Amino acid sequence: MYPTGALIVNLRPNTFSPARQLTVCIRPFTDSSGANIYLEKTGELRLLVPDGDGRPGRVQCFGLEQGGLFVEATPQQDISRRTTGFQYELIRRPRASDLHELSAPCRPCSDTEVLLAVCTSDFADRGSIQQVTHEPERQESAIHLRVSRLYRQKSRVFEPVPEGDGHWQGRVRTLLECGVRPGHGDFLFTGHMHFGEARLGCAPRFKDFQRMYRDAQERGLNPCEVGTD
Repeated sequence: MYPTGALIVNLRPNTFSPARQLTVCIRPFTDSSGANIYLEKTGELRLLVPDGDGRPGRVQCFGLEQGGLFVEATPQQDISRRTTGFQYELIRRPRASDLHELSAPCRPCSDTEVLLAVCTSDFADRGSIQQVTHEPERQESAIHLRVSRLYRQKSRVFEPVPEGDGHWQGRVRTLLECGVRPGHGDFLFTGHMHFGEARLGCAPRFKDFQRMYRDAQERGLNPCEVGTD
């Protein structure tokens, strides 16, 4: 609050893990203002978040070995109206499903990435797209899902439907540029929780996942066992 001067923020995990294995993602609060946020290493600065750029859904990621955060207040006539804030997450690398989401969230996953994602994601389910809500202000799309089989979820992303017919429902997010639209048929949906929200990862058609799984099973290459019926 009332930002003046500057400070360095060194992020560290609460368990031992080499810096080269961690990615840092930061998301400024929508009302954050009064300071620029830089990536700093050995005195060199790279601007990550300009003062006042708290656009909804804006996330910046970098490797922990690339440095720490340098938060520098900008000159203001009335600092009492300024508060600088952001959330951060440390993500362990390498994990194919995470790297897919961070580097190219709209790119279709390879067979190997799909098989790993169903085993390691924060959520994995079989379902269909009921509705897609585009949010241009966040540059994101909210995908409303109806789930017929829930393999895994670490957070309560999906809840039983009120009708009590054995199905689940929930919402996941992806980038607006991915152009997701409602469609027919079942998909395998996987993804991870970022900043308290479910982010879509690999999402092949379920029939394609069945093919991938059977092929890997015949070769003894499945990283885990899941039901594909």
